[in-house]
Amino acid sequence: MTQSPAQLPTPDADALNAAIRELWVRSGGQLSPDEQRIYQALVVRWAAAQQGEEQLAA
Repeated sequence: MTQSPAQLPTPDADALNAAIRELWVRSGGQLSPDEQRIYQALVVRWAAAQQGEEQLAA
């Protein structure tokens, strides 16, 4: 049984940051078009996670 994206656990900002860094290092700083799309999606999710963590801390 597959899960919809809404049911999948959301990684925390640290995990997303690690994925962004790994992608950047693995690509040697030269992202392909596919890697660029993945990078952008990760950054958007990281920003949302950062905002959510800040709201929890308040």
